Amino acid sequence: MNRHLCGIYAIANDSLMTSEHFLAAVEGALAGGVQLLQYRNKAPAAQPADRRAAIGYELLELCQQYQVPLLINDDLEFCAEIGAQGVHLGQRDGDCRYARARLGPDAIIGITCHDSLTLAQTAAADGADYVAFGRFFSSVTKPDATPAALDTLSRARKQLDIPLVAIGGINADNGASLIEAGADMLAVIHGLFGELDQSYAEDIRQHVRQRAEQLTSLWA
Repeated sequence: MNRHLCGIYAIANDSLMTSEHFLAAVEGALAGGVQLLQYRNKAPAAQPADRRAAIGYELLELCQQYQVPLLINDDLEFCAEIGAQGVHLGQRDGDCRYARARLGPDAIIGITCHDSLTLAQTAAADGADYVAFGRFFSSVTKPDATPAALDTLSRARKQLDIPLVAIGGINADNGASLIEAGADMLAVIHGLFGELDQSYAEDIRQHVRQRAEQLTSLWA
């Protein structure tokens, strides 16, 4: 299914924020105009299952208020459990066709493709709704991730008819080059949610909203 996905793709990594600030920061991003939200929890075993579920349901409620789809990083079963709108899978995190069978035809399924057009072509053939390339710039979240080239986006734009997501060190200053190269969405983690607890404790929501608005203005 060729879905219309365009704009800022916010990735809420709970390791970047305290639980006290997490939901306020996410609401700021939603209020600032992000078009897709992913919940990333890379250490689910370290968190009680009921607490993780509670966060998932709270995020889902927020996303519904702003009419923004919620995707879950890597975890098909958690996605199905809370009724999120889709899942993002890395190359080692599951099969796209199985995810489609498990979540149904309306789910949004995205696949990490690093810097590989071959992986992206396979994902598209398997029914992915979008493919993600990166990292394009130095990344605080994944400093050791393999770099991706702008040319990969440009070639993918010519060969694929599904949305392309760019990720890795993206902010309001460098995002325009990725859009010009062919990205439909810019996935942003640290550029939205980084260093909030230390610098902006008084008004997390407003500061994230301002960051999101700066990013969404790249499409103006």
